[in-house]
Amino acid sequence: QVQLVESGGDLVQPGESLRLSCTVYPFTVDYNIGWFRRAPGTPREREAEGVACITRSGANRFYADFAKERFIISRDKQKNTVYLQMNDLRHNDTGIYYCARTSHSLSSPFRVGWFEQWGQGTQVTVAS
Repeated sequence: QVQLVESGGDLVQPGESLRLSCTVYPFTVDYNIGWFRRAPGTPREREAEGVACITRSGANRFYADFAKERFIISRDKQKNTVYLQMNDLRHNDTGIYYCARTSHSLSSPFRVGWFEQWGQGTQVTVAS
């Protein structure tokens, strides 16, 4: 059974950095992976906000406009892990960050509905 496990969320101050990890189990499977987030108080019926996604090979990466200057998505195929490096964090980056997998080809803008399976999420809090 495929599982996606996020980690790395923490409480940080504005301007600091965090690196989130998304490990896919078992290691024998390989997918396009996306990162999404849900801000506090977001209604359940509203879709999570796309942050970034990366193809299986790692050759292609796509970012939401707000993430292009501060976030970097990457993957380590040996560890079957996708990372989201987040720099210069701001209060409005606070939320639960999820990774998700898809077999759909990726392009920009990427859509929540393409992604078939999600992790449990990791909390990122940016506060002074």
